[in-house]
Amino acid sequence: MPLLAPLEPVDYLIIGHLSCDITPDGPHLGGTAAYAALTGYALGLRVGVVTAWGGEVPLDGLDGIQVQSIPARRSTTFENKYSLAGRIQHIHHTAPDLSFENVPEAWRRAPIVHVGPIAGEGKSLVYGKFPSSLLGLTPQGWLRKWDSTGRVEPSDWPEAREMLAKVGAAVLSLEDVGGDEECIETMATACRVLAVTEGPAGARLYWNGDLHRFRAPSLEEVDATGAGDIFAAAFFWRLYLTRDPWAAAQFATHLASFSVQRYGLDGIPTQEEIQTCLVEVL
Repeated sequence: MPLLAPLEPVDYLIIGHLSCDITPDGPHLGGTAAYAALTGYALGLRVGVVTAWGGEVPLDGLDGIQVQSIPARRSTTFENKYSLAGRIQHIHHTAPDLSFENVPEAWRRAPIVHVGPIAGEGKSLVYGKFPSSLLGLTPQGWLRKWDSTGRVEPSDWPEAREMLAKVGAAVLSLEDVGGDEECIETMATACRVLAVTEGPAGARLYWNGDLHRFRAPSLEEVDATGAGDIFAAAFFWRLYLTRDPWAAAQFATHLASFSVQRYGLDGIPTQEEIQTCLVEVL
């Protein structure tokens, strides 16, 4: 079971809802918080998760990771269906919002803080709450909306410029913005460092008015779920260590590419994959 108490200081703090993902095989643990936390742990970091969780699925998969959860009647719950036209996603339940008050005192000075919303939570967390941390953002959960049936679609993010200016770096996917290049350009001008993942094509990085593209290795794709979250955790870690966004993006692009060869949380990087990518970047 995940460690619950006492809480020890962490190197990497991820704040966001864990998700209960409905699949043909039953409910599974998912969400940015799960994928990013496990990636951080694989990278050798002490990891903490602040979330809201309803307990539908045991958190045994987060063994070794400290979890601080606020009570939730139901976890944020997604269901994905796939067709020739692509993925159709529905949201069935949303957990309570998350705020700075939910973060334990022992974790408020974590070197890396990753705000990773999946359903609108945590907007207040980017406003000066972690002044001594590298504050990383994956705003996916603020770039989606859902109708009365729960069907999820891309959405405007009115506070984007204001909020992106508050963080050290942000990662989003081309899918998050429905392929809107104008939207990406606008975000890039507001954010110090912005990475955009592009699936099999790799990623692009905006920094200091410059743009670089990073190609992903050509590997057989089995399941791309969580690849963007793995990219984000790896990117924030390398950015914190090296202060070099280009090197961080190269490392993260290569590491995330390995994950698509396995299903679900089995895509978390192995030690061999991490070492291979470190050698490639150096």
